[in-house]
Amino acid sequence: MPRCPVLRVPRPGAVLLSIAFMSVAGPMAAQVPTFDSIASIDTTVPDGFTVVAVGDIILGRAVTIREDPELKEVLELVRAADVAIGNMEGSLIDFRGFQGYPAAQYGGAYHVAPPAVAQDIAAMGFDFVTLANNHSLDWGVQGMRETARHLSDAGIAHAGTGETLGQARAPAYLETAAGRIALVGLASSYTGLAPAGHPTGTVAGRPGLSALRLTRTTLVTDDMLENLREIRDRLPGATARDEPDEGEPLTLLGQRFAAGEEPAFTYEAHEGDVREILRSVREGKQLSDFLILTQHAHEPGNWSAQPGDYLPELVRAAIDGGADMFVGHGPHRLRGIQIYEGRPIFYSLGNFIFHDNLTPVPHAMYERDDFDPWTDTDGDVNASMGARFHNDTNFKSVIAVSRFRASGEVEEIRLYPIELREDERLARRGAPRLASPDVGRAVLEDLQELSAPFGTEIRIEEGVGVIRVPTRPGSPRGSGESGR
Repeated sequence: MPRCPVLRVPRPGAVLLSIAFMSVAGPMAAQVPTFDSIASIDTTVPDGFTVVAVGDIILGRAVTIREDPELKEVLELVRAADVAIGNMEGSLIDFRGFQGYPAAQYGGAYHVAPPAVAQDIAAMGFDFVTLANNHSLDWGVQGMRETARHLSDAGIAHAGTGETLGQARAPAYLETAAGRIALVGLASSYTGLAPAGHPTGTVAGRPGLSALRLTRTTLVTDDMLENLREIRDRLPGATARDEPDEGEPLTLLGQRFAAGEEPAFTYEAHEGDVREILRSVREGKQLSDFLILTQHAHEPGNWSAQPGDYLPELVRAAIDGGADMFVGHGPHRLRGIQIYEGRPIFYSLGNFIFHDNLTPVPHAMYERDDFDPWTDTDGDVNASMGARFHNDTNFKSVIAVSRFRASGEVEEIRLYPIELREDERLARRGAPRLASPDVGRAVLEDLQELSAPFGTEIRIEEGVGVIRVPTRPGSPRGSGESGR
């Protein structure tokens, strides 16, 4: 992309200083760094740099304080990495002084935990979390602000929310022994009032999350489309509607429909949002040694093992623009893994912690599930909600440990299957442990099948999934150190 020309006004004496330098330095002047070299998107991490990535961290309480050898095994993997990242899905609130309230729109449940959970996430070994998801504003702007503050106090870097859209889009940075790491977070799945906004003139910006707006079109067969057209024409006010131009989708009850070979959903990403997101990626990489892009994306739905059709193109563009890794989450299930230009793409890493013992529970959830807040309990509501998530996907996942070359290309990915104690009572349910051999093999075989369409081969070695990526000749972005 061509850069706009920049007008630079020299400081007094700068021209004379330059002339003097050139006369003294001679050939050395040719070694002055150029704009492109200083603002490059090269990757500069040491050989063997490791990143642990997990999916949703849905915590209702602290877990590391309990003596739990099974959890300890899992956390040893997290703590051993140079950087560990997950999606913090929920709010951290001290209700004794909270000035906010539950929002009218919420992400399916009011995810909330006490502030001490921030320290617990740090104790697990996580360095980075993204906050952009459909639960970002369950407790309004005040809940969003408190969550960010408690995480910052615990030393956890976070991205994806802010007081304006610019802040929400901005990369977060983490200083590590291996270099400066950047994180850009966004969500395509969110509640309607959650997106942040830009300021204009005297109008303030709007607090919220970094949103990627999508336009969905439902593809149907020609016969189905004709039936929909007939329904549209028979509805009140049909005579006032214009027939769409040839090839334009038909709109019915606020939904777009178009002809396709078989029923499916297709998405178009908002151009302005994509442009801003890719700018954040480029800026973040210019100012860091390694950049991770992460996105909360349920599309086309939690039932789907495939990502929305818009996502692969967006992720490839981000990697071309400087991203070293993509981590997806949202549908509470695993989706496939792809390697593009030597960079790993995890379309969804499912759940890492899945607590459904969230308290307190607002009245809206009692009302939704037909519970009586004067006789039923928060536990009753949580148990009912948990029963809806009882399936073969929500309580099984993997921890992805990626090891990178100094070029920035991934060398090996190790996938450790976990299970989240679905059969235990609410007080213990949802915390991870390494999966049993039978469960672990089933998880990895599913992931093999999901990743095969992307050309990714996963070998199962001693209960661990292993992806080995051969060196690509002439990597364009690698200039890292050769050793640690």
